[in-house]
Amino acid sequence: MKSGLADRIAKRALDVAVAGVGLLVTAPVQLVLAAVIARRLGRPVLFVQARPGKGAKVFHLVKFRTMLPVDESRGLVTDEDRMTAFGATLRSTSLDELPTLWNVLRGDMSLVGPRPLLVRYLERYSPRQARRHDVRPGVTGLAQINGRNAISWADKLELDVRYVETRSFFGDLGILAWTLIRVIRRDGVTAVGSVTTDEFRGSPGAPA
Repeated sequence: MKSGLADRIAKRALDVAVAGVGLLVTAPVQLVLAAVIARRLGRPVLFVQARPGKGAKVFHLVKFRTMLPVDESRGLVTDEDRMTAFGATLRSTSLDELPTLWNVLRGDMSLVGPRPLLVRYLERYSPRQARRHDVRPGVTGLAQINGRNAISWADKLELDVRYVETRSFFGDLGILAWTLIRVIRRDGVTAVGSVTTDEFRGSPGAPA
């Protein structure tokens, strides 16, 4: 059942409160991480990329960098080439996501919702999968507590749509609680055989 007005107001209030407090509390940690990233991975320390949000409106997602820059002369081309042990640790602990709280505070994102994916994927979704853009994207979501990058694209996108269809404020609280458990366990950070996740190539029913 879709959330009502009260749920939506409560959800946004939770987003603002948690993001605001989170940015203040983690500011020292983020400053230290920025310095270490600059030393180990180079500058810029932030990864900024266009992502589609609610209504497929594009915004700029902000995260900490976890990979070395592309450098063909050094053989740094693929994600596997560019990922370092330090970067992998940032991803597995989700510390790279801390700057994303700024996106939540701005209203580009919510704490809970379908993860914002790449702009080029928009034309590859089936009509049902495209419903993931009926709500603000989230830092975490139903797919993230049910396998994250270790599950198939079909399952991941179906979970995104299921969230849209069944979302509620208390459901969000449950997802946040399970997210903490998953982060502690470091479950499903990468896809099998990949340091990140595989490219989404499209699904049956997607526009040709």
